[in-house]
Amino acid sequence: MSSSRSRSGEHERTYHHGDLRRAILAAALDVIAADGPAALSLRDLARRAGVSHAAPAHHFKDRTGLLTAVAAEGYALFADALAGAPDLRERGVAYVRFAATHPAHFQVMFQPDLYRTDDPELLASKARATEALRAGVADLPPDGRGEDDRLAGVAAWSLAHGFATLLLSGNLADAVEGREPEEAFRSLAALVFQPLSGPNSY
Repeated sequence: MSSSRSRSGEHERTYHHGDLRRAILAAALDVIAADGPAALSLRDLARRAGVSHAAPAHHFKDRTGLLTAVAAEGYALFADALAGAPDLRERGVAYVRFAATHPAHFQVMFQPDLYRTDDPELLASKARATEALRAGVADLPPDGRGEDDRLAGVAAWSLAHGFATLLLSGNLADAVEGREPEEAFRSLAALVFQPLSGPNSY
């Protein structure tokens, strides 16, 4: 065994099972945030984590498995963020805040071609997030939801997701004008939804 492989093996043995999985996930999130999901390579992640090239495959099987884990974790964090919001507008704020603080998760979560959409852990966390969004719409007064709750939900989702996506891609610098993105979104939500929904809605 070469000295480099020996050092890699020694480094790998310093991790507990869960720690190594977490280290690989953290390295993957760094790569995605900097260069996007397309830049992800299991061999490169092994090098970054200082472990053997087989270690990521042991935990995630393949690149798709790793991205599935990223998406599942993202939806779990997303659901937690939405659940703490008191109303639909603040759920929108939480949506924007999540995107700003978890940009790598956000990039992967909404590209289902990147991961296994039938993964049980992902389905469970995604269902929690979806329920939190639907609960926000259900809390609106009837005249604020229009004739179709689903379309009201799509309208709210489109506003929050569109704002978050534009924010992450650097397209809102002039519009936000130095304000906190969350406050800018609150103003936008009030501007768009106030005439339809009243002062306490989205």
